[in-house]
Amino acid sequence: MSALAFTIVALLLSGPMPAMLARATWPMRAPRAAIVLWQSIALAAVLSAFSAGISIASRLFEPGPDGRPTATLTGGIATLGWPLWGAYVVVLALTLTIGVRLIGAVINVAIATRRRRARHRTLVDLVGASHHPAHLPAPCPAPLAGGLRILDVAEPLAYCLPGVRSRVVLSEGALNTLSASEITAILTHERAHLRARHDLVLEMFTAVHAAFPRWVRSAHALHAVRLLIELLADDAAVRSAGPTPLARALVACASARAPRGALAAGGPTAVIRVRRLAGRPNSRILAAGAYGAAAGVLVIPTLALAVPWLTELHRLFIA
Repeated sequence: MSALAFTIVALLLSGPMPAMLARATWPMRAPRAAIVLWQSIALAAVLSAFSAGISIASRLFEPGPDGRPTATLTGGIATLGWPLWGAYVVVLALTLTIGVRLIGAVINVAIATRRRRARHRTLVDLVGASHHPAHLPAPCPAPLAGGLRILDVAEPLAYCLPGVRSRVVLSEGALNTLSASEITAILTHERAHLRARHDLVLEMFTAVHAAFPRWVRSAHALHAVRLLIELLADDAAVRSAGPTPLARALVACASARAPRGALAAGGPTAVIRVRRLAGRPNSRILAAGAYGAAAGVLVIPTLALAVPWLTELHRLFIA
């Protein structure tokens, strides 16, 4: 029953629930809480999947005739029979394989992303101009200009390269097109990404997405989180410069394409984000509900399923 319950929970958290949450509109008014909820769903789904596999594989250690666990290969076969024993071994192997793939995906995504950013940062430092007070309009706050690189590109472009040696990149086209308040908004947006390390949140979801086979995984979480971290940066820019300058800056940079591994102000979500700026403000009630749902997703399955199963497993091994 524990294995069945874990399997049902894992399927719900990896299929129907992400699909419903991806279609919902309320996360637009509570982006931070929505990200926490997505993280809770992803973590609970992974834990439930592993728990289901381990719960099934633990049948390899069912008590034998003397009441002690059948911890040897021969004892397991004699107690369960070849077909059932083989099925349990296959489940255990699949569970371990998924675990190894997940660890490998985390490492691969982290290494590949950092190498890509390092190469692009070196390129930007070589071809880009360092910040100088003359490059920015006078009203732009000085703290926003630290680590800024200016590219000689006519297209309005703004993005950041997160990391220990972070960079914010603007194009000459953005400086020539945007007003002082719009530049302040766009720089605040990029600084918000760097300060909150939104790249690490995105890396986690990218790794989980890459760890599972194509016929199992869903892109709902990854696409939703990409949008939500942009909304968080937009909120920081609104607090600094107001919604109108940010909206104008997003429209100006909407068609720009940033390099892989960077977090851009524009891009394909710009239209959605501009519409959001003209809509209703963030809701604390929705945020509180999302935080409560995130806690429930993690706590309720743990108390209802994991604790009884661990208790039974402990009883089995001390028999």
